Amino acid sequence: MAQARVYVTLKKGILDPQGEAVKNALHTLGYGNIDEVRVGKYVVLTLQDSSDSEALKNTVEEICKKVLTNPVIEDFSFEIVEG
Repeated sequence: MAQARVYVTLKKGILDPQGEAVKNALHTLGYGNIDEVRVGKYVVLTLQDSSDSEALKNTVEEICKKVLTNPVIEDFSFEIVEG
């Protein structure tokens, strides 16, 4: 089995109200040295083993673009972990 660990974040320049709320809460708790908080999503896909790692990467990228993200406002990155 392989896992695709997908990280989805808002693009730079896109307002992140949840991140702002977390930052404000941290400041209230005395963590004033925090300049910015960005909140995103972490998705784990468990995949059948494939001998073709390039095809596996292409499949995960397609899933990210078509299902897991809104490409207008979100970026993504992922890693494939075997085992």
